[in-house]
Amino acid sequence: MATVVVTSDEDPALSVVRFTSELAWADAGPEVAEPQVARLCIEAQECIVMGRWSDLASLMLTSADLIFSKVSEKDLECIFTIICSLVTKPESLDEAFEMAKLISTKVTQQANDKPALRLKILFNLYNLLENPYSKFYVYMKALNLAVNGKVTEHIIPSFKKMDSFVKEWNIGTLDQRELFLTISNILKEHKSSAKDSFYFLTKYLVTFSGEDAYTMTEAKEEAVRAVVEFVKAPDMFQSDLLDMPAVGQLEKDGKFALVYQLLKIFLTQRLDAYLDFHAANSTLLKSYGLGHEDCITKMRLMTLADLGSNYDEIPYALIEDTLRVNDDEVELWVVKAITAKLLDCKMDQMNQIVIVNRCTERVFGLQQWLALRSKLTTWRGNIANVINTIQANKVAEDGAQGRQVRSLLEGNVENQRDIAQLEVQGSVDVPEFVALGLRVEADPKTSRVKLVNVDAAEKIPGG
Repeated sequence: MATVVVTSDEDPALSVVRFTSELAWADAGPEVAEPQVARLCIEAQECIVMGRWSDLASLMLTSADLIFSKVSEKDLECIFTIICSLVTKPESLDEAFEMAKLISTKVTQQANDKPALRLKILFNLYNLLENPYSKFYVYMKALNLAVNGKVTEHIIPSFKKMDSFVKEWNIGTLDQRELFLTISNILKEHKSSAKDSFYFLTKYLVTFSGEDAYTMTEAKEEAVRAVVEFVKAPDMFQSDLLDMPAVGQLEKDGKFALVYQLLKIFLTQRLDAYLDFHAANSTLLKSYGLGHEDCITKMRLMTLADLGSNYDEIPYALIEDTLRVNDDEVELWVVKAITAKLLDCKMDQMNQIVIVNRCTERVFGLQQWLALRSKLTTWRGNIANVINTIQANKVAEDGAQGRQVRSLLEGNVENQRDIAQLEVQGSVDVPEFVALGLRVEADPKTSRVKLVNVDAAEKIPGG
């Protein structure tokens, strides 16, 4: 197997042109091949001298494409590394972008032939580009290649950095829509990534905020999908879907109004409302793949969370009635709610009540903000009271210590002499003070005498 060898006396691009053209014309025989190889090398040399980098890239890509199946992946990676490096040659970023388009289009044409290698080539090209939008363009090409070539596992790890990528690329609304929806669709095929898929789907829907009704219809099917995925997910209990105009359009839609009603039940109502809905629309739920028992389980947990947001103490009897469970199942459902992090609470079995410390709100709108404001105001007042109490106690304690000092100094010449030496020594241990766990010190800046606490280990023996 031939191998690309870049020598020090020949431009790397010219070496690649020579190598690929020789392989491409190898079957034609020396008489035909040699003139063609010479012609291509001369043309490449002219491009290098004249700085016609786009033409050189096109020339190299044509030969490289012809030999893609004839050489090892290592050689192909070397060849395309040199081709991709051409995007760093032009002074114009626009020309570099056009070259990136040319290269990425050629690389993605046959996605099923060595797709992992092709993806690696695109990543290499991405890292060589300076223009942010050029990077975005190549990344989208890589996304589509990964889907068509069935190698999405190689690109999924990059989704974790998507927020920083979007900020770097500085792309517009339309590009964001395409990006978020593509990512969501990729993750949808991986069961373990359901939450991430839903996350990018909601980011897609948010891009329609402020759009007119006609444009909004583009998102209708995906809005329905978001509702269904939320209802179906056993571990998602909070969402702002109701605040999204793309979802709100479903409320008055002739075909999807019931889907919106179902979402509203899960986010704002309780189990009894769902049971009534199911009784009238069981066929609809089945058509979207929603299991009745799964919905009941989720709705019981969300109902319990709703009780927690309305009561500081929830009687067992109220839980039994609202969740429609037996009395011996109440604590089981409370434990499930705690496990799902919907409730932070304690169960008082003696008094048959659940004492709520905190609960997860299903939605967080104006009402929730006002409730939070009220709690913060209360907490601020409580903290102020604590601070005032501490300060009052400190004043009283300082006064008591002052009286103790005066009683120890009165009529005690030795203690008075020790205090007089503080300016020289900085601190002094008076036996009577040490016995109280105190030391007398002089402030070096103000020369004022003060008492400080000392550890028991610092007391003089026999004190």
